[in-house]
Amino acid sequence: MADRKKKGRDISGILILDKPLHISSNRAVQVIKRLYGAKKVGHTGSLDPLASGVLPICLGHATKISQYLLASDKTYQFTMKLGQVTSTGDVEGEVVCEKPVPNIEKATLDQVIKGFVGDIQQVPPMYSALKHEGQRLYKIARAGGVVERPAREVTIKTLTLLSQTAESLSFEVCCTKGTYVRTLAEDIGEALGTGAHVTFLRRIKTGPFELSQSITIEQLESIEGGITSFDLLLHDLGWALLNYPVVVCTDEEKKNLCFGRPIHKEGLQKHDLIRINDAEGKIFGLGKWEEGSNLIPVRIFE
Repeated sequence: MADRKKKGRDISGILILDKPLHISSNRAVQVIKRLYGAKKVGHTGSLDPLASGVLPICLGHATKISQYLLASDKTYQFTMKLGQVTSTGDVEGEVVCEKPVPNIEKATLDQVIKGFVGDIQQVPPMYSALKHEGQRLYKIARAGGVVERPAREVTIKTLTLLSQTAESLSFEVCCTKGTYVRTLAEDIGEALGTGAHVTFLRRIKTGPFELSQSITIEQLESIEGGITSFDLLLHDLGWALLNYPVVVCTDEEKKNLCFGRPIHKEGLQKHDLIRINDAEGKIFGLGKWEEGSNLIPVRIFE
């Protein structure tokens, strides 16, 4: 038992965590690592401490696909308070600007919303984990510094108004990786002429994982049956990559791929990334198409 606690278990799978407020994604990872007694654990895209919701936690071999989950689209619900701009873009920061909030007519709001759907340019916030000359931006910001950040293109696939009050707007947004919802709210507030900051942020979907499939830390800690019960909550790696095409290999083909050798698969379609399953239908790696219907291993999980 002592040896297992020291080294950790070789357990693989994906846990869909409903991250609570007021803890970092890294802290959530450490909690799951402790509960599972796992050797290797990682997450697939940070959520701010003031944000909650879907945070896929990868254990064991699943950490090898975290980069692909990180690239998945995300869906959030958020509320923005009009009339106030804060230093952080959310309720944690100090109010740096206040503006009156007039009655916003539906036609005006619809036009502003329409302008933020599609490919847009975003300037990343100073309070972010991006680096400038090797230092995190939020550390520079906390020291009172500001550095120039080049705008980046992100895609807002849908932006739906959920509710409206005299001083707030609530939305659901589906967006590509790298989108900062705090910045989106600030930009919408600027377009409306009122300024704004985020007061509520919850991620309800990332890639194929939805909030309805998630579990909270409190629920995990209350489960009886120990490690065995925990393991039943893990999702298979292949389920996380359902959007990618799949190729089934024979034992001999699997052996070659595991040794880094390409194999020929007649009729193989051109794709940047392909799931590779063994003869029993279990995923064991990822590959890519090469001219001549060849399959090249990109990542082997075994």
